[in-house]
Amino acid sequence: MNLLIEYQYLSSVILFKNSFYFSHIIFEQYEFYQKMSFRNRCVIAGANGVITLSIPLADGRDQKKISKDVRIANAHHWQDQHWKTIVSCYNKSPWFEFYKEELHELYLRKFSFLVDWNLACFEWIVKKLELPISYSVSSYFAKQYDATDDWRNKILPRNYTDFKAVKYRQVFEERIGFLPNLSILDLLFCEGKGARSLLAQSDIPEKRTNGL
Repeated sequence: MNLLIEYQYLSSVILFKNSFYFSHIIFEQYEFYQKMSFRNRCVIAGANGVITLSIPLADGRDQKKISKDVRIANAHHWQDQHWKTIVSCYNKSPWFEFYKEELHELYLRKFSFLVDWNLACFEWIVKKLELPISYSVSSYFAKQYDATDDWRNKILPRNYTDFKAVKYRQVFEERIGFLPNLSILDLLFCEGKGARSLLAQSDIPEKRTNGL
C-alpha cells in the first residue's frame, strides 16, 4: 500500500511514524497550493512553547499555483532566521551537536521552488535516521489513486496535536510539558538515531485521539 501526502517542510513526526506501515510514499506535486498547511511551515519547541517557522512565498500565501510551481521569496533571508531559531531552541538538546554542521550546510543552500526545498529536507532526515523509506513524486493529479492511502491535507496546523503521539523526553518538557507531533527535528535532536526505534515501535495513527 502506498501513502500519498503533500510536500511538507520538515514534516511532523506523524509522517515518519506512518512510513513504517506503507511500502512507498508518493509526494503530491500537481495539486493547487493550499494555505494554512505544513507545506511552508513547521513547528518546533521553544522555551515558552510551540514556535512556528514559516517560509515566505514569492506570490504570497493566497496564490493559486500548482504546488510544483510555487517559488520561495528568498529575499527575506528566511533560512538564516530559521537556522538561528533552531539553534536557540535546540543547542542544549542531547544530539544537536551531532547533526548541527550538516543541517547548517543544508540551510546555506538556496532553493527557488518550495517542493525542492521540502524534498531536500525530507531526504536529509531519511538519511540521518537511516529510515527504510521508498518514495517518489506524483506525475499527475487525481482525486483518487489505486492502492493508495490518501493523507493529503490530513495533517494540518489546526489538528496535528490530535493524532496519537510518539513519546520521548523533550528539551523544555519540565518547564512547559510535552508537546506532541512537532517537526521531526525535535525527535531527532532529542533521541538521535534512537528515534528510528521509537517510530517503528509506535502504533499507526489511523485515527486522531479525539475519535475523528
